[in-house]
Amino acid sequence: MTTKNKKIEVSRLCLYYGESQALKNVSLDMIENNVVALIGPSGCGKSTFLKTLNRMNDLVESVHIEGEVLVDGENIYGPDIDVVHLRKRVGMVFQRPNPFPMSIYENIAYGPKIHGLRDKRKLDEIVEKSLRGAALWDEVKDRLHTSAMGMSGGQQQRLCIARLLAVEPEVLLMDEPCSALDPISTMKVEELITELKDRYTIVIVTHNMQQAARVSDMTAFFLSGEMVEYNETDSIFTRPQDKRTEDYITGRFG
Repeated sequence: MTTKNKKIEVSRLCLYYGESQALKNVSLDMIENNVVALIGPSGCGKSTFLKTLNRMNDLVESVHIEGEVLVDGENIYGPDIDVVHLRKRVGMVFQRPNPFPMSIYENIAYGPKIHGLRDKRKLDEIVEKSLRGAALWDEVKDRLHTSAMGMSGGQQQRLCIARLLAVEPEVLLMDEPCSALDPISTMKVEELITELKDRYTIVIVTHNMQQAARVSDMTAFFLSGEMVEYNETDSIFTRPQDKRTEDYITGRFG
């Protein structure tokens, strides 16, 4: 692990919704080209924490954040940060697939166009490369100009991942990306996560502990807004250091 760089460093992170504290002094480092899984019962702060990594919580009223989140050594909560550029570097895939009501091609081309790209040949290249990156090209190459709304749920979720890849992010945040999918689509997304980590750092929130065990290098266990334990996934699942982690993993609560 020491040969790889720290991509994200979180230090003493606290988040409040008004008076209510949702995250309590969270500190952890995420290594480049690793998959980090965030596990824990509903309402424990996993998704809230995930959203602090690209400032999606900025969109919520009355949120107050303390502490630091560094991406490549730069504090993303610093005064000079361009949040639009940050979200291009640190992109997010949500729980339910949310394709735009337009063609498959236009879904992928949308981001590059927003960032000023107009060259059709380059857009064609990006669309193909992104769909290949999301393991979707062979399934949709003959219907690029049909509506994305006609795709299956699993294909829509991979399309959302392809849409993210089109703007060349460095970090992929995934908030329970398989919870709305059937087992076969889930397997395809998991295989895709394993392939993508060669090029990206990936952080995934999952309720499915088998999924965390299958796809992640590191796992963080959250409980009541606190990060209880963070370690290599194998250690978390076979040799947890904290009794609360063990109780959760063995199904005693949650």
